[in-house]
Amino acid sequence: MIPFTLAAVLTVLTDLNWIALPTMLLLVVRWLAIVGLIYYGIRKKSLTAWILISMVVGAEIGNDFPEAAVNLRVLSQIFLRLIKTIIAPLLFGTLVVGIAGHSDLKQVGRMGWKSLLYFEVVTTIALFIGLAAINISKAGVGITLPEVAGGEKLPDVAKQSISDVVLHIFPENIAKSIANGEVLQIVVFSVLFAIALAVTKEHYRRPVLKFAESLSEVMFKFTSIIMYFAPIGVGAAIAYTVGHMGLGILVNLFQLLATLYLALLAFLLLVLFPVALIAKVPIKKFIQALVEPVSIAFATTSSEAALPKAMEAMTRLGVPRKIVAFVMPTGYSFNLDGSTLYLSLASVFVAQAAGIEMSFSQQLLMVFTLMLTSKGVAGVPRATLVILLGTLASFGLPVEPVFIILGIDELMDMARTSVNVIGNCLATVVIARWEGEFDENGSTIEAEDEALEMEGKV
Repeated sequence: MIPFTLAAVLTVLTDLNWIALPTMLLLVVRWLAIVGLIYYGIRKKSLTAWILISMVVGAEIGNDFPEAAVNLRVLSQIFLRLIKTIIAPLLFGTLVVGIAGHSDLKQVGRMGWKSLLYFEVVTTIALFIGLAAINISKAGVGITLPEVAGGEKLPDVAKQSISDVVLHIFPENIAKSIANGEVLQIVVFSVLFAIALAVTKEHYRRPVLKFAESLSEVMFKFTSIIMYFAPIGVGAAIAYTVGHMGLGILVNLFQLLATLYLALLAFLLLVLFPVALIAKVPIKKFIQALVEPVSIAFATTSSEAALPKAMEAMTRLGVPRKIVAFVMPTGYSFNLDGSTLYLSLASVFVAQAAGIEMSFSQQLLMVFTLMLTSKGVAGVPRATLVILLGTLASFGLPVEPVFIILGIDELMDMARTSVNVIGNCLATVVIARWEGEFDENGSTIEAEDEALEMEGKV
């Protein structure tokens, strides 16, 4: 006999609170949808898909089981700690290779200073656009931060004079700087070390440069390993956020996301597009060449993953190999437009979320600090999160709002990484045009072979 008869079901339904029934149905529907997403993730086998799915699962856990969700915070803290371990070796390796790897300044010549000048101007504009966007949208205003477990208090903002900030840039003990996560000091040490290496005799320089190249490669792999934990860390972060503050916090998150996307769109239309017109870049061919590398960057959230295809595409477009080989890798350390825009926007968002009023002069000082700290951010997924944490520490801002940002960092990373690739591809064409070496007719068979050779070396 089947005990679960229709009469029994009707009896149960009759005894239910009919007002609560729609809520129960919605709960069942939501979890069925989540099961469908998990099944999709299993079949898709994509880290990006799993991170997006973990966001949905985390939000649902935070909404349905807030007490349990709060206890998941330790998982997001583990992820943040793992990310922090990357900072020193990553910055050191990429900066040393980027600077000392082009030690023949006579050969680099005009192309070197033109590239650096272009990078600095464009990234500075990106920083100010991000600053303007977050001050207009005020996406962080109105957020109530949860109290830190264990009775800890959010750190107070230390007032620093300009001389204090300038003095703090220079390291007195590099080991101490690494231990404290002082991004500025690590950058300064790495740049000075790279310059010293660049003027050292070849037989002394080559082994150290090889070590730096190997270190960079190892850190890329190390980051890839850490990113396998990203779905858990991101899901736990958003579960903790929603569990502590409710789904209302998602309004601020999507407001922040919309602010970033609109700011990046404004940067593309108001900065990069006019630059392309001034440099007489063939817009249609350039866009066609960008489709594949930008798609890779958007899907993987890694500029590094798109580098081989980007170099090949720009060579086919008509940029000489020597310019692509110099400008593109250098731009990956000094010309990450999307990442620098995000850093200024996210830093002020943190201050707004913490209820800290920053004057324009303080924001301006932070922008100039970011001009230094954003250099050397290689094409590694979520490396900007590391720089953001370092900048917040330098200005005494609390790190608690970073957990809010972490919940949608994957979606923001897709956009800013795509802009990074677009900006670096445009830079190669601009420098080629500036040098008078851009081929209007596009690539030849020889250029295609060179592009394939470069892709194999990268």
